[in-house]
Amino acid sequence: MHDGSGRIVVQNLTKQFGPVTAVQNLSFTVEPGSVTGFLGPNGAGKTTTLRMLLGLVTPTAGIGLINGQPFGNLGNPGRVVGAVLEAQGFHPKRSARNHLRVYAAAIGVPDQAADHVLELVGLGQAAHRKAGAFSLGMKQRLALATALLGDPQVLVLDEPANGLDPEGIAWLRTFLQSYARQGRTVLISSHLLAEVEQTVDQVVIVSRGQTMYYGSLDQLRGSQRSRVLVQPSDASALVTALQADGVTGIEQVPDGRLAISGIDAKQVADSALKAGVSIYGIQEERVDLEQLFFQLTNGQYTGAGPNPNPYGAPNPYAGPPNQSGYYAPPTPSQQFPSQQFPSQQFPAQQYPPQGYPPAQYPPQDYQQQQQQTPPPGYQQPGQGGYGGGV
Repeated sequence: MHDGSGRIVVQNLTKQFGPVTAVQNLSFTVEPGSVTGFLGPNGAGKTTTLRMLLGLVTPTAGIGLINGQPFGNLGNPGRVVGAVLEAQGFHPKRSARNHLRVYAAAIGVPDQAADHVLELVGLGQAAHRKAGAFSLGMKQRLALATALLGDPQVLVLDEPANGLDPEGIAWLRTFLQSYARQGRTVLISSHLLAEVEQTVDQVVIVSRGQTMYYGSLDQLRGSQRSRVLVQPSDASALVTALQADGVTGIEQVPDGRLAISGIDAKQVADSALKAGVSIYGIQEERVDLEQLFFQLTNGQYTGAGPNPNPYGAPNPYAGPPNQSGYYAPPTPSQQFPSQQFPSQQFPAQQYPPQGYPPAQYPPQDYQQQQQQTPPPGYQQPGQGGYGGGV
């Protein structure tokens, strides 16, 4: 059921638990047709915000709206919003299919919807298995199937990749992107920054319950200076040559290389050639979401004390101690450059009528497991039948 625009609006949302302010004046908007990542360290207020948005926690101030209405005013919210805040709400003795049929009856959809969503999330062959025997990854899939029962316009998911193996994470990425391409709204909370970077269109980054950034990834990366990291044979000579060419953004990183801002690798190499300086290594540093995340949430929960080194020397890559005596995380110039990993590209697929791809599961090792039944009463640690989450 698609009522209104599918837009999520959070306006000046605040929540206090006694003397503790979990969320403070938080504001952002999630537009239809996009996957939005809701990011922040543990304790930043992400889950509290989602619970307020879904009507499970009453805000101290502010409001969260879906389709211009508070969650409680949506009529049959299960047909508008599909939400997963934790993947543990299953009766351990009830099969996956029967669990979904109970929810289907509650929101007024036919029993056949249970089989449909089980196929979508890759649990079709596990429909008769008891939910209590599922691995964490399988429970995540069953929770997602529950959220999809009403064919919702809006998906709100808290840590949806938790427990999934790499193949399952790749499938989830494709699923969420294709779901959003239908004009639906997807909001996911996560701390898996590298994974979110490949999935989302825009991000909301929070720290200490406040909005630190809201916007697209491209805008976030564009706000940072790109750098060229170079290992010259003579650093002083190269610095002199670059300064003669008008380059001023030069600094030395902890591993001895020079970090040069404002020009590309070709210009650095040309300056080195003119100066007769050999280059042993050159790299254009890629600004990734994880590095920017640490800059924006700098120091909310710093685990190291004033002197983390047991031998008495402070960590050379930590920032200066703050007023409380604790070392802050490294500044951008002190961080090691991020490694470049090619992002996975998934070819276009022919999806079911709803437009999103079913998971191709179970894998071959699941079938082999069914042929090799252990003796009665024996439980192998980690046994879930889907490779620990698939």
